[in-house]
Amino acid sequence: MTTESVMTKPQSGVRVAPSVLVGIGAFAAVGVYVLISSVGLGLWTSLGPGPGLFPFAMGAVLLAMAAIWLVQELRRPSETAEGVDRRLVIEVVVSLVILAAVMDLLGFQLSMFLFLIYHLKLRGRRTWVSSLIIAVAGSFGAFYAFTYGLNVSLPVSAFPLLNTIGL
Repeated sequence: MTTESVMTKPQSGVRVAPSVLVGIGAFAAVGVYVLISSVGLGLWTSLGPGPGLFPFAMGAVLLAMAAIWLVQELRRPSETAEGVDRRLVIEVVVSLVILAAVMDLLGFQLSMFLFLIYHLKLRGRRTWVSSLIIAVAGSFGAFYAFTYGLNVSLPVSAFPLLNTIGL
């Protein structure tokens, strides 16, 4: 083997794209923040689970997901390592910001239905039937499950007309 062939040999080290590391770091940071914040709410009371138990569990799940994602990226061969599609990330973040902005105006059911239809039909190119079934279950079904099954209030529409028809 000559010196030139050694110098041109590809590196076999593992490399994770910087944009992926940012995503992993963001997941981990949100997980740590939620864990710390939920402890202040109280994890357990004399009557049972406290208001901070569920957020604590979700923070732990986020942190575990970040760790699993990092391990997956480190195990991936460096030749196939790709960065995150920034356009996709931007579109998802913008749609989440819009969802949060219109939630109090349109209510949970309608805003979540439109959000899910956008991501399932337009972004995910699913069929109309499957998109509608999943969007109805994820918006109206979740609303009724939380409101009537768990007694957790979700936002309703600020428009009187939408309120009269149950949105």
